[in-house]
Amino acid sequence: MAKLNRLCVFTGSSIGAQQEYIHAAETLAGLFCKSNIGLVYGGAKIGLMGKLADAMLQQDGEVIGVMPEFLAEKEIAHEDITELHLVESMHERKKLMNDFADGFIMLPGGMGTLEEFFEVLTWSQLGLHKKPFAILNVNHYFDALIKFLDHSVAEGFLKPMYRDMIVIETTPEAVLEKFLNYQQPVAFRVKQDRLLETE
Repeated sequence: MAKLNRLCVFTGSSIGAQQEYIHAAETLAGLFCKSNIGLVYGGAKIGLMGKLADAMLQQDGEVIGVMPEFLAEKEIAHEDITELHLVESMHERKKLMNDFADGFIMLPGGMGTLEEFFEVLTWSQLGLHKKPFAILNVNHYFDALIKFLDHSVAEGFLKPMYRDMIVIETTPEAVLEKFLNYQQPVAFRVKQDRLLETE
C-alpha cells in the first residue's frame, strides 16, 4: 500500500455554479485530515481552492500553498495556511508543487486547472515522475474531457497506456482508495524505467 504524505489538488479560483463542487472539496479535505494527508495547492483564499484550504484548516490539517508573487500581490493569497511559498513563475510553482506532493487530483476548475493537471500528466508520460494522478469527475463536470481523451486514443494521438494511467472517479473516497493501491500499467512502467535509465 502506497504511503501518501501530501497530495496536490488542482482546482478553480471560482466556486462554480453547483453546490456539489464545494461539497466535494470539503469531503476531500475531511478524508485528507482523517488519513493524515497534507494538502498542496495553489495558495489562494478564493474559489474552490479557498474552500478546500479552509476545510483543511478547520480540521487542523496541513496546508501548503504555492503561488507566484504577481498573484499574491493581487491579495488572493491565503495568509492563514501552514506554509505559503512565493515563487517567481507559474512553471516554478508547478515544479515546487510536484516536489511537495505524492500524487495529484484535479477537481473542477477552468483553464489554469486543466493546464496544471496536463503538465504533470505529461511529466509522467516523459518519465519524470511515477506519482498517481486523478480526475475527480464531480457532477459529470469532466464528462466532455474524458470523452475527448477517449477520442484522442481512437484517432491515434494518445496511446491507450497513457489514457489508462489516469485515475477517473466520481467520489473523493474512490480516488483515495485507488491512490493507496496505485500501480502504473505494466507496459508504461517498462517504458518509463527505460526513460529514467537514460537520464
